[in-house]
Amino acid sequence: MAANSQKYIPIVKVNASVSVITVDALAIEEPLEIRLEHGAETQRITQNISVTMRTPGHDVELAKGFLFTESIIKNADDIATTTHCFIACAENKENVIQVTLNPDVVPHLQNTARNFYTTSSCGVCGKGSINAIRTVSSFAGQVADNDTVSAPVLYQLPVILQRHQRVFADTGGLHASALFTTQGELLLLREDVGRHNALDKLIGAALGYGWLPLQQTILLLSGRASFELIQKAAMAGINIIAAVGAPSSLAVQLAEEFNITLIGFLRDERFNIYTAAHRVLIPGNEAVIDERFMAIENKQN
Repeated sequence: MAANSQKYIPIVKVNASVSVITVDALAIEEPLEIRLEHGAETQRITQNISVTMRTPGHDVELAKGFLFTESIIKNADDIATTTHCFIACAENKENVIQVTLNPDVVPHLQNTARNFYTTSSCGVCGKGSINAIRTVSSFAGQVADNDTVSAPVLYQLPVILQRHQRVFADTGGLHASALFTTQGELLLLREDVGRHNALDKLIGAALGYGWLPLQQTILLLSGRASFELIQKAAMAGINIIAAVGAPSSLAVQLAEEFNITLIGFLRDERFNIYTAAHRVLIPGNEAVIDERFMAIENKQN
């Protein structure tokens, strides 16, 4: 995370009848405008795609991840260059990123009509229609269903996340998305005031490394699991998602649709499995879990 991801301000801290003047760290929230340049060599077009409220740092990864998870681009090779506009454009604005596509790439912009603004708490609020919310993963049907994770590995993930989430430790104001191997090794960590931005940064980094689809990995979310986060993870080919907080009903529905293992309330060596429990290995209890899930599904049907 960049050094300008937090700022310090004087505050008055009150505890019962005692008050002291001290300094507090705040997570910085600033707008980032994402622009897209595309078209044939002689007919280049530059469009404003989105303005998102984010924490400065890993902005290039955020832009790439956003374009990928929104299905605007298909892979990293679609991108020719990505630059801050204080270099590429006339106006001196560091909070503008311009992504230039290769001339032969046609971006998929039909379902991405936006009001050009998304808040740090909502990544779909700026969408122009309900149909624009859903995206389709290019890895659908291609990701092998052989990922598994043991309960002891899951138990240690929040501890590792907390140890590495440095800005949150100072400010208490950031969400994190972390990518682990199924053996519990931390691969990537990204933070942001917006949970969707943190995940876009993570996926943007993985896209740049050529890691997609993200098989044999676990996505850990520092907060709740929402619809948009499940959708972004599905775009990247992730099979296992664990959240420290609760999932929403639509998140569970989407995880089931994509056959994603969704785990919630992962803390203090406990968790709930909401979908695709077959990937979670609990010593001595695997068959019991499968039988219980089958019984519940049959009862609901």
